[in-house]
Amino acid sequence: MNGAQSLIRTLVDAGVDVCFANPGTSEMHFVAALDTVPEMRGVLGLFEGVVTGAADGYARIADKPAATLLHLGPGLGNGLANLHNARRAGTPIVNVIGDHATYHKRYDAPLESDIEALAGWLNGWVRHSKSTADVGADAAAAVAAAQDAPGRVATLVLPADVSWGDGGQTCAPVPPRTAKPVGETTVKAIAEILRTGEPVALLIGGRACREAGLRATSRIAAATGAKPFVETFPARLERGAGLPDIERLGYLAEQVSYQLTGIKHVIVAGTRAPVSFFAYPGKPSDLVPEGAQVHVLAEADQDVAGALADLAALVAPDTEPQLAEAARPALPSGPLTPQNWVDVIGALLPERAIIADESNTSGLLLPAATAGAPRHDVLTLTGGAIGYGLPVATGAAVAAPDRPVIGLQADGSALYTISALWTQARENLDVTTVLLNNRAYAILRMELQRVGAEGSGPKANELLDLSGPDLDFVRISEGLGVPATRATTAEELAEQFSRALAEPGPHLIDAHVPPLL
Repeated sequence: MNGAQSLIRTLVDAGVDVCFANPGTSEMHFVAALDTVPEMRGVLGLFEGVVTGAADGYARIADKPAATLLHLGPGLGNGLANLHNARRAGTPIVNVIGDHATYHKRYDAPLESDIEALAGWLNGWVRHSKSTADVGADAAAAVAAAQDAPGRVATLVLPADVSWGDGGQTCAPVPPRTAKPVGETTVKAIAEILRTGEPVALLIGGRACREAGLRATSRIAAATGAKPFVETFPARLERGAGLPDIERLGYLAEQVSYQLTGIKHVIVAGTRAPVSFFAYPGKPSDLVPEGAQVHVLAEADQDVAGALADLAALVAPDTEPQLAEAARPALPSGPLTPQNWVDVIGALLPERAIIADESNTSGLLLPAATAGAPRHDVLTLTGGAIGYGLPVATGAAVAAPDRPVIGLQADGSALYTISALWTQARENLDVTTVLLNNRAYAILRMELQRVGAEGSGPKANELLDLSGPDLDFVRISEGLGVPATRATTAEELAEQFSRALAEPGPHLIDAHVPPLL
């Protein structure tokens, strides 16, 4: 077998059986090899940011890596923004980056670039396959490295001649390293802080945002009076009736300051102490209240849920978690607003839904509207690089074809990776996208004021405005193969959302919602 065949066979044997791809000439032997390993599913994306974002969404739901196939350094460069989000999410991904043939690189052909430097920016694992005989072992090592807790991006650079050369060998899977346990001494020290009676905030992230971690956190809070919070942008948050409804830390520094008022101790588990997303004139970057102490129960690469369970056993042995009761908002009526569109989603959200949330400013009231809905998962914008929502929804639908995927998508962010709709249509994925259309980069209008920039004249406003010409998302979606409708009232959104959920395949609803701010 050749190198490409040994690579794909090794990936499949290690459980990596989906590859999101946007290949070029240097990857053609990988493409051809897909027919010799039918267990590998190839999914084409029209832009590399769709490919990498889909791999992120897939792994967040499947709890195992997908592969990507990208073309040289420029292909990797196009996919870096969503790989940044994946890195911040702790998502396991195996990137396969084609490279020029080893003997061709010295000619500095037009597409030659420093792939390792680009991949190194992700602070993950990088290896350059040197020979055809090594490709299988390199692939097995990449899969294991991607699954190192909490998950990371592993990049394997595959020269074209190494790919097409004969002598490829498959390699057995390499067991990944498991999450490190938290020591008993640490757990006991945190328990003592909780027993002091001083005001405590317990901030959780990563795997703690699944059921076991949420239940343990709720028990701790109920027994000790600690204020529990979920990190601002969790990679995957389990929510809904029958689970603890734990407040997320705010995006704005002012929100966090209010949430942490009076706190003397901040205990973090699976995340970091809060900082401001940006610097603002005259305002602090560190959002831990002045004089408060930060205590680490568990780092992101440790067994966070296990540490919380151990802590709950010490401080809340007989305490039950506080669970959200089943409750739905009433269906609203009248023109769509930032306040009422979320009630439509909360009223109609189906069982076992997956929400890919990039609603941005339009979705500030979404958590309250869905707290008592049937159990669901929420995937959020972990790294802040917009254009993540449509690709992540695509990958999540590939990972869970039996679950409805709901994309809640801001209009400005959608335009970065709108071609993900084509992949949804091609793969007949069950994704319903509600596109919140306020014809503006609304969050930047807010930030223009918050950073203290003087004035907001016509030239400044023009750079934050998405009208003139207005974008016709119905026609764009239909042109990419996804049926689409337009909603301007709550009644229209409810009817169109219900119909889209009842029909197989992807749908888009262009929901005209005025800016919240």
